[in-house]
Amino acid sequence: MNPIQNRIGTVFIPVSNIERARDWYCDILNLPRNGEILYGHLYVIPMEGTSIVLDSKIYAEDHVFKAPAFHFNTEDIEEAFNYMRSKNVNLTTPIEHNHWFNFKDPDGNQLMVCKC
Repeated sequence: MNPIQNRIGTVFIPVSNIERARDWYCDILNLPRNGEILYGHLYVIPMEGTSIVLDSKIYAEDHVFKAPAFHFNTEDIEEAFNYMRSKNVNLTTPIEHNHWFNFKDPDGNQLMVCKC
């Protein structure tokens, strides 16, 4: 039996300001901001499945995601795109192949939404 599981536990996202990042991610994901900021630099976003941890200790402008390391799922790509546009999110691509689009968080991390 292999001691390393074939499952991702969490993804760390470097952010410059933990409170601002928590508020932004919770807003776009329509989640409550009731979790505790741990050790002054970590916030665990309450997700279904793989977790996301915002971390202001690992932030540096040259260490942000230049390409998406993962994607958020959606069942309706048009609705997701319009929702993000209504939130004034920095959309970096249009909907591509009727399947996905990219956007940036306030720190410049490149992220993706993909139709599942």
